[in-house]
Amino acid sequence: MPKLILFYLPACPYCKMALRALERLRGQQRYAKVAVELVDEGRQRELADSYDYWNVPCFFLGDRKLFEARPGQSEGEIEEGVRAALEAAL
Repeated sequence: MPKLILFYLPACPYCKMALRALERLRGQQRYAKVAVELVDEGRQRELADSYDYWNVPCFFLGDRKLFEARPGQSEGEIEEGVRAALEAAL
């Protein structure tokens, strides 16, 4: 199964929503085995700079961007983006 990459920043409120959603969803049997690599873009700048995105949280599967949050999104919208990324990795 391919591994998702999640770019995030620890202080970002949208990232916190995405991480909560990821934890909830990975608690479901369907998504439990999806591997997710968490990349703190502030600490892993070189890796982050090698991907094409503007906002965090942002999910990639290989070099394909699956979900990139937009300012103003609700927690429900963020969760749907996380769910779609997990589905793409199945």
